[in-house]
Amino acid sequence: MLNPIYTETTSCRDCYKCVRSCPVKAIQIKDGNAMIVKERCIYCGKCVDICPNSAKKIRDDVDRVKLAIASGRPVFCSLAPSYSSEFAGREAELLTALRKLGFREISETAIGAALVTQALDIYASEHDGKCPFIGTACPSVVELVKKYHPEKIGRLAPVPSPLQAHSAYLRSIYNEDLVIVFIGPCIAKKTEADSTPGYPDLALTFDELRSWFSAEGIDLDSIEPEHVDFVPAKAGISSIYPIEGGQIMSSSIWGKSALEPDAIALSGTDAVMSALCDECSEDMAFLELLGCDGGCVNGPGSREDVSVSIKKRHASEWTTRRLDEAELFKGDEAFARKLLEKGYSLLHSEGPKDESAFRRTHSEDEIKRALVSLGKITKADELNCGGCGYTTCRDMAKAYLDGMAEIEMCVTKMRKEAESKVDLLLRTVPMGVVIVDSDLQITDCNTAFLDIFGDMEDGFVDQGVLSMVKGLPLESFVPFADKFRDQFYLSHPGQYRVHFKDKYIRVTFFLVEEKRLLGAMFEDITNPTIKRETVVKKAEDVIQKSLETVQQIASLLGENAAETEIMLNSLIDAFSVHGGADEGNVLTEDEGGDLT
Repeated sequence: MLNPIYTETTSCRDCYKCVRSCPVKAIQIKDGNAMIVKERCIYCGKCVDICPNSAKKIRDDVDRVKLAIASGRPVFCSLAPSYSSEFAGREAELLTALRKLGFREISETAIGAALVTQALDIYASEHDGKCPFIGTACPSVVELVKKYHPEKIGRLAPVPSPLQAHSAYLRSIYNEDLVIVFIGPCIAKKTEADSTPGYPDLALTFDELRSWFSAEGIDLDSIEPEHVDFVPAKAGISSIYPIEGGQIMSSSIWGKSALEPDAIALSGTDAVMSALCDECSEDMAFLELLGCDGGCVNGPGSREDVSVSIKKRHASEWTTRRLDEAELFKGDEAFARKLLEKGYSLLHSEGPKDESAFRRTHSEDEIKRALVSLGKITKADELNCGGCGYTTCRDMAKAYLDGMAEIEMCVTKMRKEAESKVDLLLRTVPMGVVIVDSDLQITDCNTAFLDIFGDMEDGFVDQGVLSMVKGLPLESFVPFADKFRDQFYLSHPGQYRVHFKDKYIRVTFFLVEEKRLLGAMFEDITNPTIKRETVVKKAEDVIQKSLETVQQIASLLGENAAETEIMLNSLIDAFSVHGGADEGNVLTEDEGGDLT
């Protein structure tokens, strides 16, 4: 089975934006592709949101849900409370549409949230109001603890997540043979379906649901809403769970005060990771930690065209209206106590366990050797530019040692190597070479170029002089500089010959970067040209004598030799060198090839 998040390699490019955005660096660069490493991923979805080419994909489980519905088994929808912000003003239409898709019943995941809160309230009331746990409502936070802070596993609340509790509750009321499908904004909920099958069985994001609606031709704006009841009842105050602080607000103990020192709410991976890094005492307050900034309403599987502030407002208004309704879910103390007592065993699971075996420590010598491989010989070489996606060069070196990164990711190393190769090529090539930008400013050249056009004494040109030339206008050296401008817009820049001073030069243009950088090579072909002129002169003498003989014969025969003379003269012209001494500094198009 595919991971909940995976990479479409054909769309992946060398941008490393996902590496930069990943809070735990769970991205492995392999052959230039950014691959998700399951053992390291916390499924926060940041890489999905940030990828410019949509190469990071969320596993689509719609077809699996369709198969479950087609099987004839009763399929229940566990609907995340953030539907009130995701489909604001279309709640009734949403329930009608879910029924049309084939769901037997619809229940609110907030029922499970109410049971979790009730269980923790029982614990707190029996322990002087103290509940020194980390909430398990966010599966991304649970993954973070298991993989990166295993020392905190013992501080996780002894109750499963609201979704897992809701699934167990539905099975206890209705039928163990139910198929339970979660629908909400969270990618990480797919890991709960994978790791604790049946609690739930499957998980869809709101984005997947919208795609399913579209495929079935269901439009919420035009559908006629029908009366659909939630089972076993509507959720009450726990409907506020999906915003930061929602779990605390729903508590009968902590929700009484806006200033509650025994319960702290934080959202966003940065804040969560900071809290987990703190040295916490055993009697610390309850921590409500949500991986997404602002809470679940801002999950990676939710709409992006609405701000988190508007989503929070919708969720708050929806919950406020709910509180005035009758027959809301009041909790189930017996099940809440069972939840507190048995915990994950209700799910036939052992609960969260240490999954940090992949983490390695490296000696200082290993890190230094890796830094050398990355071209970081001295401390000054460690620019910490972040181009590779890692905050520091040392972090990049550790990732390289872990097999998570490739040397080619180091932008400064690659740039230096490229410059070194260009410099070596320019120094060793026997021809003159110059590279100019679109403003015809020299960006690079070699000594052979200055030997031809620099008008300098032999031996005067060195690397210092070359560095001074960079940035100067090409026209200061080359009299036919304007010809360069035309070449920028040709798909295949041309080849020409020019008579410059006492030399014949072949000029070959080439594009370095389309419409931005253009190069030219200058080859001295003076000697083969002079040899050719000598051949042409001798040929002219032979042709002239032959012409005289032909004319004499034609005269004797009484024929006109005008056409023969024209043909022979054109032959002489064909053998003549283009761009003679009287055409100095003028480029003449050249077919290329050997001139001898």
